[in-house]
Amino acid sequence: MENILEISNLSINFGGVKAVNDVTLNIENDSITSIIGPNGAGKTTLFNLISGIYKPTSGKVILDGKDVTGLKQHQISHLGLSRTFQNIRLFDQLDVLKNVQTALDARANYNVLEAILGLPKRYSVDKKNSERSQYFLEIVGLGKFANEKPKNLPYGMQRKLELARALAAEPKLLLLDEPAAGLNPTEVEEYILLLKRIRKEFKIPILLIEHRLQIVYTLSKQIYVLNFGELLAQGTPDEIKVNHEVVAAYMGEEEEENNAEGK
Repeated sequence: MENILEISNLSINFGGVKAVNDVTLNIENDSITSIIGPNGAGKTTLFNLISGIYKPTSGKVILDGKDVTGLKQHQISHLGLSRTFQNIRLFDQLDVLKNVQTALDARANYNVLEAILGLPKRYSVDKKNSERSQYFLEIVGLGKFANEKPKNLPYGMQRKLELARALAAEPKLLLLDEPAAGLNPTEVEEYILLLKRIRKEFKIPILLIEHRLQIVYTLSKQIYVLNFGELLAQGTPDEIKVNHEVVAAYMGEEEEENNAEGK
């Protein structure tokens, strides 16, 4: 298929508020696509609709040719969607390696009896999953931290750990919600190079939400702009840079922030 994800007229209402209103977009295979917009534009809500956290009021979500509208989160995950979150979600009680391995263990092909009795198949699968998890840690540059606890890692490394876990699920589509939030300029440059490498090596289409336009313009083939829950614009980076409506939406956000800071 040309498109890995097709969203048609997607909407959700919270009470009388239209958090996402009649949004239509297509995500191509073999591409990085970005969703941008001011704070409160509905970007994360859209991700939550795509990934099954929220059930839409109306519209459709088609993933790899399958209608996943209204399916539960774990069902959509098993069909090939993996995501990270704006606020990092890691298992602090597990070490770094085990955090990644949780994505593989969810798809382990041994049964309950084999697990309880500790039969050879379980140990074989666990060993394979552990080795595979180490491979993904190496990809994101965390191989030597496998036995550390996530809370002992700097924030930028925790971001990479969450990405490694998402990759371990071997998705058909990867959703990244503000993956560079909290990173310093050097870490941002490293993250850009990492996403380029992942895109090249794994051929996974990526849909990302990001406020840092440096990342968006560097990586994206196509950009969708949300504002007040509606699609404001779409186009290539060059087209979005000169779109007056997009500039106005972002300038409005900056003015609100400056007023709040008393500037």
